Amino acid sequence: MTQTSNEGVRRRGVLAIDEGTTGTRAGVVLDSGAAHEVFYRAIKVDHPDDLSVEQDPLEIWDATLEVARRAVRRAHEDGITVTSVALSTQRATAMLWDRVTGLPLLPAVVWQDRRYAQELTAYEERWDAVLLARQGRPVGARAPFLWAARQIAEHPEVAAAHRAGRLVFGTVDTWLIWRLTGGAVHATTPTNAASAGGYLLERHAWDEEWIGALGFPPELLPELRSDDAGFGTTDADALGLRVPVAASMGDQHAALVALGGLAAGQGMCVYGTGAFVDAATGTTPALPRPDIAGVLAQPGRRQGEVSHYSLEAYTSTAGSALRWLCDDLGLFASPAELGEEAGRVPTRPGRTPRFVPALAGVRTPAWHPEATAALSGLTLATTRADIARAVLDGIAHSVCDLIDGVAATMGTPFTRLRVGGGVSSSEPLMRIQADLTGLPLERVADSATASLRGTAYLAGVAQGLWGSLEEVVEAQPAGEVFEPALGPSAREAQRAAWRATLAAHLGEPVPPR
Repeated sequence: MTQTSNEGVRRRGVLAIDEGTTGTRAGVVLDSGAAHEVFYRAIKVDHPDDLSVEQDPLEIWDATLEVARRAVRRAHEDGITVTSVALSTQRATAMLWDRVTGLPLLPAVVWQDRRYAQELTAYEERWDAVLLARQGRPVGARAPFLWAARQIAEHPEVAAAHRAGRLVFGTVDTWLIWRLTGGAVHATTPTNAASAGGYLLERHAWDEEWIGALGFPPELLPELRSDDAGFGTTDADALGLRVPVAASMGDQHAALVALGGLAAGQGMCVYGTGAFVDAATGTTPALPRPDIAGVLAQPGRRQGEVSHYSLEAYTSTAGSALRWLCDDLGLFASPAELGEEAGRVPTRPGRTPRFVPALAGVRTPAWHPEATAALSGLTLATTRADIARAVLDGIAHSVCDLIDGVAATMGTPFTRLRVGGGVSSSEPLMRIQADLTGLPLERVADSATASLRGTAYLAGVAQGLWGSLEEVVEAQPAGEVFEPALGPSAREAQRAAWRATLAAHLGEPVPPR
């Protein structure tokens, strides 16, 4: 690696852009593997109704451009040479735009959107087993391809653009690649295509039979490239420099790389808007089990011509629950205050307030995408601190359900579990999480930049900045470890009480794992 010296040797780095659901970050990841100064801008998420979740594609682009330009300026000021650009993005958020004007035709439909969840159940009998075997996921509760087909059918301006050959479809990665390259590249990657529900795991190809069954025109599909295959060169008008767009990954896949999920059994949990638990499974996919809901097989990364697979389970509600309680309802001034209040309540058995954080459905351990949240067990003696503790307990139990589901699908325990993401900065939540999992959790240093760094590592290896992913990942400083304090019997009692609460809320038994 190039090192800083007193003789003025310029450092090199990758401009990494991490476009998440609620905000966009950008910073240069240095040749040491550490992130230089990171810039952030929040992005609005709209909820037109109980099932719909939308964003403005132009706001996403403007936020990306702003933070990326700031990162480039700071790198230049500090004598750092930017060698390439890497993208990590929220996945399965889809949009349609006009090839000639470059403008979106509609709001983007966000991955949390459930407007077609009920309708998609009609496809399950015929398609679930087929899709599980070849895509590693069932029909599910979202369908970007169905959404796009409906927009073409229902909006005359979209249909007109399609007839004229001007219509462009893509997920957030495709949109940003297209804009960064001045419209020269219309492409996506396995880690994004799989989350959209259209990728054949072992063939590195679109599942055109399924996509066609949803009514989506196949000519609108982006080109599929490996995550590190390269995606053209940046338009100088966008960032003020011309460098390769060297890598693009879904954000959770990038986080798995940064958190060391490179070999089978190594896993991570990232706490952001939702909470995602991923584990590497090697170069052969470990397919989902029909008796375990919500655990999906996917490409962890496609590096060169080799696919490295992973398993994933997620809950849509983690940081979004904290934001809802603090920003929307105003019950707490900030997530930090909520954590402080929760810390006043000791772990205790018996009947206490319980929060089921199903603000956008439940997927694991039972499949209920239509489920809503619940706060129960309240009495006149319930305090704000009790409610705060119930919220953190609910998030931690939901994450435990994901960990249990992924481990059972792998058929083996995690060999290592590292955690990251912005919400992992909550000390009370991490202590509760370690207690309920019974596993030591390593919160990686600079955990909030995991997605940003992971895709930069992939780009840097492809560009020769590092010799391998293992080299750069293992060179990073060790994180803080949270050891479980609860004994096995107390832990199981709490988990059993949670399963009973969840079963009562969902109206069906929740099996232990």
